[in-house]
Amino acid sequence: MRLDLTTLNLVLAIEQTRSITAGAAREHLALAAASKRVSDLEARLGVQLFERRARGVEPTEACRALVRHIRSLHASLHALESEVVEFARGIKGHLRIAANSGAIAECLPADLAAFSQAHPQIRISLEDQTSAEVQAAVAEGRADIGVFTPPLLDNRVQAWVYAQSRLAVLVPKDHGLARQQSVSFSDLLDYDLIGLHAGASAQQLMREQALSRGRTLNARLQVRGFDAIAQLVEAGLGVAVLPSVPAERFSRVFAVSHLMLDEAWAARDYCLGVQRQERLPTVVQRFVDALCPLPNIPVESQP
Repeated sequence: MRLDLTTLNLVLAIEQTRSITAGAAREHLALAAASKRVSDLEARLGVQLFERRARGVEPTEACRALVRHIRSLHASLHALESEVVEFARGIKGHLRIAANSGAIAECLPADLAAFSQAHPQIRISLEDQTSAEVQAAVAEGRADIGVFTPPLLDNRVQAWVYAQSRLAVLVPKDHGLARQQSVSFSDLLDYDLIGLHAGASAQQLMREQALSRGRTLNARLQVRGFDAIAQLVEAGLGVAVLPSVPAERFSRVFAVSHLMLDEAWAARDYCLGVQRQERLPTVVQRFVDALCPLPNIPVESQP
């Protein structure tokens, strides 16, 4: 089935104006030609797109579904045009990166800045996702590079250790634990824990650790963003486990204390992943070489 853009734009115009006449005028089509296009499309799809009324038309549910796809198509075409036009401005590539919140808060910004300075002709886009979402985006080709914490869940992704990190604890300044330099995870289980949204790797790790101790995680609040976590801790709504770099930074900005989490599992790696293939695109290979200079340490997928 072939759908031409002129007809799809006409459907969108009619849906917005609730009039075939007005839609045809907006798309610079004769009324008879516009009516035939709509009729032919309805016959091809086997559904009615508009209910004819005395004062115009009303879109059917099938039409509303089609319009959603037309708008999505317009967005994709706009992105396509923007990216291609950039080549005329000297841009030689586009690198799509997906990373988890910890990597974005700790190690990635400085490395992205250094890479951009060394390769100003490469445009970089960055999206914040959970580690599982990052791996899926890379495996399915929606991202060129992924930065995430183990385990490696998809054997379509090839990954290397990129950086090391450590989880830390944030408590209110006047909290009973605030005077300690370090705490165990068991020390935290009697308190309400503030964490990232469901699906975040640290949140899942804490849930597993609580279960291994025969306890449940008092995950009182789950939010997006470490800043929000720090402000909720400052307000006395609970304690939090988060990467040490933002935790230390927040202890200088908010009325909170930064403690070491005395657990072996608090040490963790950030992995750099790409879609498994014989030869990486040049732009992707340059990024991998910049962030993971040889010898690279491959990460094995979880069975």
